[in-house]
Amino acid sequence: MLHLATIDGTFHERWLRIITLADHNTRVVLLGTTILGIACGVIGSFMLLRKRSLMGDAVSHATLPGIAIAFLVMTAFGGDGKFLPGLLLGAFVSGVAGMLFVLWVSHSSRLKQDAALGIVLSVFFGLGVALLGIVQRSAHGHAAGLESFIYGKTASMLASDAMTIGIAAAAVVAVCVAFFKEFGLLCFDSEFAASQGLRVVALDTLMMGLVVAVTVIGLQAVGLILIIAMLVIPAASARFWTDRLTTMVALAAALGAVSGGVGAAVSGLAPRLPAGAVIVLVASAGFAVSLLLGPARGVLPRFWRHRGLERHVARQHLLRAMYEEIEHARASDGDHPSSRQPVSIDVVEAHRSWTSRQFRRVLRRAIRNGLVYEAPDRRIGFTDEGFGIAERMVRNHRLWELYLITHADVAPSHVDRGADRIEHVLGHGMVAKLEALLATSGGAGSVPPTPHPIETLGPATTESSDETGGASR
Repeated sequence: MLHLATIDGTFHERWLRIITLADHNTRVVLLGTTILGIACGVIGSFMLLRKRSLMGDAVSHATLPGIAIAFLVMTAFGGDGKFLPGLLLGAFVSGVAGMLFVLWVSHSSRLKQDAALGIVLSVFFGLGVALLGIVQRSAHGHAAGLESFIYGKTASMLASDAMTIGIAAAAVVAVCVAFFKEFGLLCFDSEFAASQGLRVVALDTLMMGLVVAVTVIGLQAVGLILIIAMLVIPAASARFWTDRLTTMVALAAALGAVSGGVGAAVSGLAPRLPAGAVIVLVASAGFAVSLLLGPARGVLPRFWRHRGLERHVARQHLLRAMYEEIEHARASDGDHPSSRQPVSIDVVEAHRSWTSRQFRRVLRRAIRNGLVYEAPDRRIGFTDEGFGIAERMVRNHRLWELYLITHADVAPSHVDRGADRIEHVLGHGMVAKLEALLATSGGAGSVPPTPHPIETLGPATTESSDETGGASR
């Protein structure tokens, strides 16, 4: 029990020191990883929208031979082979070379960009591993630490490293802000950007150069293998929350910062866990939450929106079936029954392709929403609100049918299904245009007559069997 208490006390003391930033090394690591996450989130957003996320993967692997060559060059001239600015300069030059090779192959040959990425990734990484083998066998015994650039070594980050990351990240973010409009236009429509006089190739090269810069400064934190995750995951997570570019970039920067800071803190609590891997796992957890709950593109919100739309369409189909049944009765009965007269449930059910269970479910929701009411003898009737909605739906349906017959030369027997699908999304502006094209007289409540012969009206057979049902007539 004392042993467990001691462990618990040590854990709480370590956690308290981390959250209060009591240790100098903790402040350095958290600051460096947080700033790196911001830069990765900002430039990663443009890369994601440009559909070039894997460019970061190729560039990160392309930095390895540059690191090895820089080490060999510095030691050949009698310098310290582990001089970090020199190693990062070599990584930057090698990464730029890999990026330019990808752009050259994709623009000057018939190979697709994914093939060029695969070539750069495999060839440059293979060259880097071979050069590392040469470095390992060299006379300089302190060369073994270069492997840290592959997997990252966050805990050994110095204040000078964090300052380098901060300066480079600030420069990357500043360039992205300065070229925000141009990058946005390039990501969404590069052909339109070219037509507006923008130099698309130059902007592409600048964007790739920023990716190289972020990749190089991230080598110390998460390594060249995991830096791609920091470039892709925060931006992909932010995409689930919004459809606005400005908001997406800001969210990606925030998610990258949280991933870097929280990941480094968790790694500090469990020293045996590599910080780079923990940072990526924290970012992945944020991605999982965004995938499920993101309001713009999340799985659960989209599911509920889809279910809500299905129920909305099903209710409208029910109301239109009731309205058309009243029209049919009025046309075939000399007594001209009232438009509010209840109609038979069995007859209305026969209009749709629903099963009895689906029909009862739709009917219960319509009654619960106050659109229809259930009368004796298995009959249902309209409320005032339900009749107004039904009249509007039938009117939109008929207007679209008349448009297809008049202007699209579609046979009357073939217009129903198309109108059945479009009637739910016709806004007031489109309805007004249809009225103008068709020269429809009457007010908003005037329903055009059906273009189908009365004798052909009857239960419909459709291919659809979902809750929304198919065309009723």
